[in-house]
Amino acid sequence: MIFDPASRNPLAGNPLASRSDMQRALTDLFDPLLPYFSTGNARVRLDASAGHFDRAAADLEGFARPLWGLAPFATGGGDFAFWHRYAEGIANGTDPKHPEYWGAVKGRDQRMVELAALGFALALVPEKLWDPLPLSAKDNLVAYLKHARRFDYADNNWKFFRVLVDIALDRLGVDYDRSLTETYLEELDGFYIADGWYRDGNVRRIDHYVPFAIHFYGLIYSRLVEDDRARRYRERAVLFATDFRHWFAEDGATIAFGRSLTYRFACAGFWSALAFADVEALPWGEIKGLCLRHLRWWADKPMAHSDGVLSIGYGYPNLLMSESYNSAGSPYWAFKSFLALAVSETHPFWASEEKPLSSAREPVPLRHPGMVVMHGKGDVVALSSGQQNLQQRFGTEKYAKFAYSARYGFSVECDERGFHSGAFDSTLAFSDDGLHYRVRETNAEATLAGNVLFSRWSPWPDVTVETWLMPAGPWHIRVHRIVTPRPLETAEGGFAIARRDFEMDTLSSAVGAAHAIGEEDFTGILDLGSTIARDGIAHKAPPNTNLVVAKTLVPQLRGTIPAGETILRTAVLAARDTTTIAGDWLNPPSAPAVHELVALSASAVVVSAMDAPGHIP
Repeated sequence: MIFDPASRNPLAGNPLASRSDMQRALTDLFDPLLPYFSTGNARVRLDASAGHFDRAAADLEGFARPLWGLAPFATGGGDFAFWHRYAEGIANGTDPKHPEYWGAVKGRDQRMVELAALGFALALVPEKLWDPLPLSAKDNLVAYLKHARRFDYADNNWKFFRVLVDIALDRLGVDYDRSLTETYLEELDGFYIADGWYRDGNVRRIDHYVPFAIHFYGLIYSRLVEDDRARRYRERAVLFATDFRHWFAEDGATIAFGRSLTYRFACAGFWSALAFADVEALPWGEIKGLCLRHLRWWADKPMAHSDGVLSIGYGYPNLLMSESYNSAGSPYWAFKSFLALAVSETHPFWASEEKPLSSAREPVPLRHPGMVVMHGKGDVVALSSGQQNLQQRFGTEKYAKFAYSARYGFSVECDERGFHSGAFDSTLAFSDDGLHYRVRETNAEATLAGNVLFSRWSPWPDVTVETWLMPAGPWHIRVHRIVTPRPLETAEGGFAIARRDFEMDTLSSAVGAAHAIGEEDFTGILDLGSTIARDGIAHKAPPNTNLVVAKTLVPQLRGTIPAGETILRTAVLAARDTTTIAGDWLNPPSAPAVHELVALSASAVVVSAMDAPGHIP
């Protein structure tokens, strides 16, 4: 027998087709944490890795995040045997005299994030976490929560964290300054764009934080509080669901895009929250299918350590792709996906027959995130106009590539001096010294005209690139017009597929084309008549750079452009079908002329993610 890391995944073997399956999944995921609870039960320290915050806050993260699933589980009648440990942990963690004290909030603090989970659990199951506490512990807990909420929260979804604490204080009968709550709710409304879409603050990006944070908390609010704002949250969720469903593939995978992907199946949290809030944004059978298929997609991934604890990473343990705010307990935000356990088995979410994804046959333009979504065989791909995130590690790879896939994920680069070794999947890279490189990081302009995305960007101040992206199912086309005062080396990549051992894959490199055939997948890139010649390379990318699999193959086109204007025309194709080499690969699309693409600007609209907040017509 050879050890299979996927066998340590707590979801392995679970059909995840029913409410009882989902209950079992929750407890199976939680149980590996038990050996890591501290003596006083206030801290959960899983390993020696660290986030940017202090160790006490990281230990609180490990303690609190499972409550996103445990509280709904108990609300729905689930039998959890360790509530006494959580009650003791809360008492000790909020006691300044106890050695396991969590430490006081002193400004914008990671503790604010984790107290939202605590507030949510206190609101749902006070009989488990509040009632058992002695009076002195209740006083300490209230003092701790009230002290934390005095400080300024980050100007994004964090504002909901204080709202959730305030809902708990209301339900516990605690007096506090409610004006702060109303102020934050009004500021959260300021993030709303239109059609159910939000920004996560005053930023030029729109990602999974819209569904698994802002909508998620808004739907919790709409069940626990009844007012006009709750009604608006429900209405916006209905609008959002009609677009968000297009981010999911037939097998349950979702488009890997943006930061915080180590939260993994938190991406199902939105569908679960619709059940919690009793909002039939789509037919219940479709909502159930979107939720459960996503959980099933994770069941065979080697995403846990050998003890069953979720790793930092995505498809496998991978610290390279993590954010500076990820500690070992961070992945347990994934427990948000279990919110539907709060509703009974007679609720239509559970009582309905699971329905398959009703994916669109034609490309779906999404103006607000700046995407054109293409549903294909075993995948869904989002062509992307290029959003902006220079704050997080590898923010460029997470937001500014040309395409993002549910099946193939994306890669982060491991060496800023590795131009000749870079993965560059779904990216056009430039180098002026053969060592360092530049890619699209920010846009000066981003628009959508029908199904055609346009962006204008500059890898250096004196170099301008205009990029058009368009679907040509199952292919997609890229056209780049580049103006540079000096020669530059270029590398443009297609999608990354899994690479096998023993050189078992089929690789092909030729002038103007490259492809690779793996065990299940085909990936290729083709020059459609650029003004320079480019060499195809079936590139073996550096290991542990891709989110989904640890070793990948990426077809690339590489060449040198002269000073002046250059036009690059590219077609990209990937499919979970090795016979593609004898089918679609032999029938490439044609690229439109640049003047035809320029003419589209008359009908183009600005991509909301890149427009200034408050300026969406």
